[in-house]
Amino acid sequence: MQNLDGDDTRPVIHLGQADPSAFPSFRTTPFAEDAVYAALRSAHFNGYASTVGIPAARSAIVKYLSKDLPHKLSPDNIFLTIGCTQALEAIRTALGRHGANILLPRPGYPDYEARAGFCGLEVRHFDLLPDKDWEVDLVSVEALADENTTTIVIINPGNSCGNVFKYEHLKKVAELAKKLGILVIADEVYEHLNFGSTPFVPMGVFASIAPIITVGSISKRWMVPGWRLGWLVANDPLGILIKHGSGWFDKAVRFERVLCKKRVAMASKAEMEGSRAFPDLCDCKADPCCC
Repeated sequence: MQNLDGDDTRPVIHLGQADPSAFPSFRTTPFAEDAVYAALRSAHFNGYASTVGIPAARSAIVKYLSKDLPHKLSPDNIFLTIGCTQALEAIRTALGRHGANILLPRPGYPDYEARAGFCGLEVRHFDLLPDKDWEVDLVSVEALADENTTTIVIINPGNSCGNVFKYEHLKKVAELAKKLGILVIADEVYEHLNFGSTPFVPMGVFASIAPIITVGSISKRWMVPGWRLGWLVANDPLGILIKHGSGWFDKAVRFERVLCKKRVAMASKAEMEGSRAFPDLCDCKADPCCC
């Protein structure tokens, strides 16, 4: 911002704003607001709940996410969190051990590095290739990984590049993870907020190849980051995580905290049904900026 021409009177549009609710044009649906209000007034959600979220909310998220997958999730696969941030903290805490390392994309979301360091994980960066629509450099991933590598993180749609990975590329990532014997953490907080011709494909589609841990939230698609509702999903139709990582699940579950019940009830009542309203509005607002 300090490099702007002080004599230029044109208004500056800040493109680094991650909170859509800061702008009056971006407001969540009345249905979501009414659901939260009704849940609060019902007095049915004032008591303690399961540490992984109330069953109705977990079932609603199962219904929402399973639509895009070749397998049906179970509520037992869903762990509700205080935003996507806590989901990531739970994973990193569970994976953290002496000498372990994690593979992170570059460019990427800087919060990953800070939190990995806090958990004692060594960070190793692989590049995203700008001349290939920011695809993962699979050759560098294989070169970076060793016997202490626990997982690879992908962000799709991408933050900060805005890329959307194609089906074929995601499959290659899963196949490489299987070869290396590591987990894939798929950060899909921007799910379905894709523009252009490339459709969003959830990484969980490839869970029959390698176990996938998906994290997401309602913050972006529903434009309510302050409601702090996220989830951690074990896409594991082959039971690999259950068979070899029961301790991982125990640790992750203990790390979770109970959400404010009215937000969880909103997820249940609304059945997590998003729409194209937000991306369509972004498309409309972006047109004047591109002229």
